[in-house]
Amino acid sequence: MHGLNKKIALTGIAALLLALAAGTARAQQGSEGGVSVHYGIGEHYQRITLNYETPTWWSYQFGSNWGRLDLNGEFGGSYWWANGSRDPGHVWQASAIPMFRWWANDRFYLEAGIGATVFSSTRFADKQIGSAFQFGDHVGLGFLLTQSSRIGLRYSHFSNANIKKPNPGLDVVQLTYTYQF
Repeated sequence: MHGLNKKIALTGIAALLLALAAGTARAQQGSEGGVSVHYGIGEHYQRITLNYETPTWWSYQFGSNWGRLDLNGEFGGSYWWANGSRDPGHVWQASAIPMFRWWANDRFYLEAGIGATVFSSTRFADKQIGSAFQFGDHVGLGFLLTQSSRIGLRYSHFSNANIKKPNPGLDVVQLTYTYQF
């Protein structure tokens, strides 16, 4: 677990440094969509994701400088691989996640979403995950680097909500980069 904590700390520091180095980018009203890549680390496994982010489906501007809340869809595919000789050593995943992003100001956002995912196998990294269908729960934060790019840090948990036993869940902390159209 010590190695995981070190990786999480380094990922967080990298995200913070990139955010501080960003100029004066300002969030636009909603998004025209984009693509994102995520690199995540978990307990004895890693994950790389490529997502298509839809244009903003819904947006609400709060009064009195409380920011804006946007709803976008993320549709993507992920490849997971296990460290060492864990069996099976890899698995694929497809996901459809509605994501809420609260833009507290022109550069900083918090995000959360829950959606459906499907794994290519019910076994991964010496774990029986119960079912190929899993829910993905996501929380994160990020910064707008330029008008067309943002970087973030996201925690994701995947489980089948006890629809089928066993249900150990898979957790990853991810560094995200999004290019907005």
